[in-house]
Amino acid sequence: MNADFATERTIMVDSQVRPQDVTDLTIQDAMRAVPREALMPPGKAWMAYADAEVEYAPGRWLLRPRDVAKLLQGLRPKAGERALAIAAPYAAAVMTAMGLSVTRHDGPDLTSVSGEWPLIVCEGAVSEVPESWLAAIAAGGRLGVVRRTGPTGQALICLRSEAGVGVRPLFDCAPPIMAGFEAERRFVF
Repeated sequence: MNADFATERTIMVDSQVRPQDVTDLTIQDAMRAVPREALMPPGKAWMAYADAEVEYAPGRWLLRPRDVAKLLQGLRPKAGERALAIAAPYAAAVMTAMGLSVTRHDGPDLTSVSGEWPLIVCEGAVSEVPESWLAAIAAGGRLGVVRRTGPTGQALICLRSEAGVGVRPLFDCAPPIMAGFEAERRFVF
């Protein structure tokens, strides 16, 4: 079966992204252009435009298209800006199509981040945002991530100001927690 992925991308934007109040036309246009199917593991290209998280590598998940769009809209990426994409291949591709200079961080140790970044985004959920990620937010910069501690999680924008890092909730979602970012189990009486 030869799928018409360009049509599926348009349907994805029109049925999953725009109805979720993602009004940024630059994000919509980039999502129509980026071949999400190219990020799928072998045999899963058909899932590229489904309203579902998709495991693209062991313990790593692409967010639902609507959640990526809402997270990016909350981050307000700008053409020419530098960005770090942590386990976020689709968000990286979308931001690149928007004119950002994107560095991908997909290594085995995702907890370590160095440098200062005006924009950081992660597509996987974490039980706690690593301190190194917060420390890597440049002055005036922002980090978009999903923190999940129970059955549901919350997409957050972490903003660095002179006073430190503030956290603003964006929306509820429930992507799987990335391998290595689960909450520590503690003994309780």
